[in-house]
Amino acid sequence: MIRRSFFRALLAAAGATALALLLLIPSPGKAGETVDYKPGVIKEALATGKAVLVDYAADWCSTCAAQHRVIGALREENPAYDKKIIFVRVDWDDYRRHEVTKSRRIPRRSTLVLLKGDAELGRLIASTRKDTIRSLLEKGL
Repeated sequence: MIRRSFFRALLAAAGATALALLLLIPSPGKAGETVDYKPGVIKEALATGKAVLVDYAADWCSTCAAQHRVIGALREENPAYDKKIIFVRVDWDDYRRHEVTKSRRIPRRSTLVLLKGDAELGRLIASTRKDTIRSLLEKGL
C-alpha cells in the first residue's frame, strides 16, 4: 500500500488520533526525502534558492519506478544533491490535467524537470539511464 493511501485510510479510521500521529512524522524536504506535490509547493521550494527536481510519476508506472531507483542511488552516492536540490513528486493520476502539468507542457508520466528560479535547467522524458539522470542532477549543483 502506498504511503498516501495508508495515511488517508488511517485518518478516516482514527480521526484525531491519526492526525496526532502524523504530526510526529518529520516534515518533507529534509535530506533524502521527496516532497509530494500540493499546489504552491514548487513555488515555495524555488523561493529557497535551491534547484527543484519535479518528478511527474505514477505509482503503477514501471519507468517511473526505474527512475526512482536510479535517483535514490545517485542521492546516496552524492549527498550534495540533497543539499542543493529539493525533490518534488507530482502524482500523474492526480495532476495530469492540472496547471502544474499543463503550464510546463509535460507530455507524459516519467518526466523529470529541473528548475531553478524562473529557469528550466533541463528535462528528461522516460529516461532511466543513470548517467543521463546524473547529468540532469549535476545541473542543479
